[in-house]
Amino acid sequence: MRAPPQAGRDDRIRGVQVVVGMVALMWVSEVLDVIAGHRLDRLGIEPRETDGLIGVAAAPFLHAGFGHLIANAVPFAMMGLVIAFRGAARVLAVTAIVALVSGLGTWLVGQEGTVHIGASGVVFGYATYLLARGLFNRDAPELAIAAAVAVIWGGALLGGLLPEQGISWQSHVFGALGGVIAAQLLARRRTGGRT
Repeated sequence: MRAPPQAGRDDRIRGVQVVVGMVALMWVSEVLDVIAGHRLDRLGIEPRETDGLIGVAAAPFLHAGFGHLIANAVPFAMMGLVIAFRGAARVLAVTAIVALVSGLGTWLVGQEGTVHIGASGVVFGYATYLLARGLFNRDAPELAIAAAVAVIWGGALLGGLLPEQGISWQSHVFGALGGVIAAQLLARRRTGGRT
């Protein structure tokens, strides 16, 4: 049974509001961080430090300056809005899965004595979610979206997986893994017969 068109539209609007709210929180956090002399950045992921676990939730909203924020916020918003087309619950679920896998993976394997901040792990997760969901769902429009993501961000995605000084490649790798996991967990279940 399908939801009435108005209910589906309302859920998409709530999904858009969730994405806009997360981007707004990133901007507010960065403004507060500048005012506080960049002390909020200490709330990022500190590998294998118990206190550093708070960064699993906080790191996506913290950035090393406005340039870093813009570099993450633009693809975060664009891909997040595509995911939000499936509703608020979908964008929240994908974000939670990706942030958790990215954050915990970074916490486990990141270099000791470092602090990891930024939404790029979630961005990589959004990208791989959009790439993988069409395959799991065997859906032509979703495969077209996957192709667009590959064309627009494919080079940046591949380059961001390579270890580079000062870049949290760990959050990129584990974020990408989280996106595939989210696509698998949230794939439409097929029953026997044709649909």
